[in-house]
Amino acid sequence: MGQIRIANAPCSWGVLEFDLPGAAAGYEQVLDEIAATGYVGTELGDWGFMPTEPDALRDALAARDLALVGAFCPVALSRAVALARPETHAAGVAHTPGVASALQIARLLRDVAGPEALLVLADDNGTVPLRTRNAGRVRPEMGLNESQWRTFCQGAEAIATAVRDGTGLRTVFHHHCAGYVETPAEIEALMARTDPALVGLCLDTGHATYGGADPLALLARYGERIWHVHWKDCDPALAEQAAAQGWDYLQAVQQGVFCELGRGAVDFAAVRDALLAMGYDGWIVVEQDVLPSMGSPRESARRNREYIRELGF
Repeated sequence: MGQIRIANAPCSWGVLEFDLPGAAAGYEQVLDEIAATGYVGTELGDWGFMPTEPDALRDALAARDLALVGAFCPVALSRAVALARPETHAAGVAHTPGVASALQIARLLRDVAGPEALLVLADDNGTVPLRTRNAGRVRPEMGLNESQWRTFCQGAEAIATAVRDGTGLRTVFHHHCAGYVETPAEIEALMARTDPALVGLCLDTGHATYGGADPLALLARYGERIWHVHWKDCDPALAEQAAAQGWDYLQAVQQGVFCELGRGAVDFAAVRDALLAMGYDGWIVVEQDVLPSMGSPRESARRNREYIRELGF
């Protein structure tokens, strides 16, 4: 178990990619509290939340003995430029939406964290009303058609290629509720259409559960492509209430659908066993999405860390 290290992320302090009311804590407080509650790493959070100058960020992390393990990068891939024609492929990569921002993030990761850090690519979640409104209960007709999937996956591969060639870093895709890769079928569609040597998978236990997938089944199906893991729990009673009352994704988050670890539906002991059995030696990043005005993030982070220690990490 010594190979696996435990991090937390700024989203556990209300630093989310969504434009939500309320003031989140500053980066110094977040880093202080991540370290104080027993974690040894963090993700970057939204661009600009932490220092974007390498020396300043490196110093802030080193002062707290924290590693930088990755960074979330949302891109509207369903609207990305398709790279279907060979004669436009080279030019298309440079102009695919999201490449510039991904490279900006990846260069900072490389300069601060080195080659083991991961770009965590995702759809531009929460921006398509149909998907946001129906998160947790998506039906097949709400998804992408074949042409759109081709565009989506070519965009993801173009970004991963640019990041690899420009920085040497690997890219994982984060399946995520309120985006176009939420359900088990949609995760399979992405995996089947992307190069397994180029695009890995960030397994998020909470988003898998809320989106109708079994994290253990995803581990069994895509084990070799799971290069990064987010531990998030999902309250089944609140998920049922969200469906019954028609809450959208942000309302469900606001009500606490992603609860503290061990209080929801995810069988973390079984996930632990599956990770160890497959020889996983990457990071586990705790994410308990909260709004800026919700709860006591430090205390939740402490309880989540204690829970993980009980599991042997």
